[in-house]
Amino acid sequence: MLLPLAGRRLYYDLTGPEDGPVVCITHSLASDGGSWAEQLPPLLEAGFRVLRLDMRGHGGSDPVYGDYTMQALAADVAAVLDALTLPRVHYVGLSIGGMIGQAFAIEHGAKLISAMWCDTLPASPTGAVAMWDERMNTVRRANSLEPLADTTMERWFTDAFRASRPGRWKQIRDTIAATTPAGYLGCSAAIMNFEFTGNCHP
Repeated sequence: MLLPLAGRRLYYDLTGPEDGPVVCITHSLASDGGSWAEQLPPLLEAGFRVLRLDMRGHGGSDPVYGDYTMQALAADVAAVLDALTLPRVHYVGLSIGGMIGQAFAIEHGAKLISAMWCDTLPASPTGAVAMWDERMNTVRRANSLEPLADTTMERWFTDAFRASRPGRWKQIRDTIAATTPAGYLGCSAAIMNFEFTGNCHP
């Protein structure tokens, strides 16, 4: 489903029993809610209602041009919850999804039942500016994520996975390649400009 926001639309998928506790899942960079297809059946079987969101410029969500912030991306999540009248959720975030989850906890903590942040960081990665500059410049030159698709898949999956599930491998690769440059660049800028460790309390 597409949720209209100011000048753009965010794509979400909400499925499961209406009275079930809601699990809100946010994906990694250059991915979309479809990356959680394998997790959906066991969550539904356990009685959860599952909300999967596509970040701006990813999957079915419209891109927004310019640099993003983790706070703005977290506000997108909050806007969807408000529009769907979902007062509180279990939040699961992978990679940048976990970074957004930390901003969400700081800015919208009353909406959380629990949080699980996977393969993520509490601040911009140190010593990674050159690597991110190279990736971002590659996308700018090509005006596409196609040049990053194969190397990204090599980081995410083993050769054995590709051999055993070629259809799923291609589906995920195609999702990476189809990510909008604006979405990738905006999210990359957010990754390189955030800091949550100052919000930690003993």
